[in-house]
Amino acid sequence: MSTASLTRHASPDLLSRVVSGIGAFFEAVGEGRRIAERYETLSRLSDAALARRGLTRADIARVAVSGR
Repeated sequence: MSTASLTRHASPDLLSRVVSGIGAFFEAVGEGRRIAERYETLSRLSDAALARRGLTRADIARVAVSGR
């Protein structure tokens, strides 16, 4: 009679993918915070100040996301 033993070890590839995924998550969180900050900054401007930048209130979300 023989006994087979299977062990699973996390491969270096799996570990690097997990670390990469965690890094991507925090990068996305940071980008979301930058977008929110741009949105807040632009939304606080008056219509006249937005117009001087060539923007309207309807442009705020697009500009906040694009970073333009």
